[in-house]
Amino acid sequence: MSITGTIDRPLTHDPMKQAPMKPSTEPRSSSTISDFSHAGVIDSRQNRTREMQLQPEALARAHMHDRLREADAEREAVRLVAARRMQRRAERASLRARRALAMAVMS
Repeated sequence: MSITGTIDRPLTHDPMKQAPMKPSTEPRSSSTISDFSHAGVIDSRQNRTREMQLQPEALARAHMHDRLREADAEREAVRLVAARRMQRRAERASLRARRALAMAVMS
């Protein structure tokens, strides 16, 4: 089946403009009045059913994407905290070295 667009990114959100599904092969009874204006609605309902079946997968993908983004942000925050800690430690070591040098020069 070749339908333009995907479930996550349909070509259009208008059900009447979406690609129709294959019509049913059931013979229609003669008492049923064939109304061609409803054909697109029936097809779009079939299409919605297929989309609804695939919605959990799309939701899971979106959820995983959010979780990965949160994990990346958390890792970046941890790296930033560690970098600041190391910077403060280096500054204290530099001050100790200056004091030691000043004490050695004064003696």
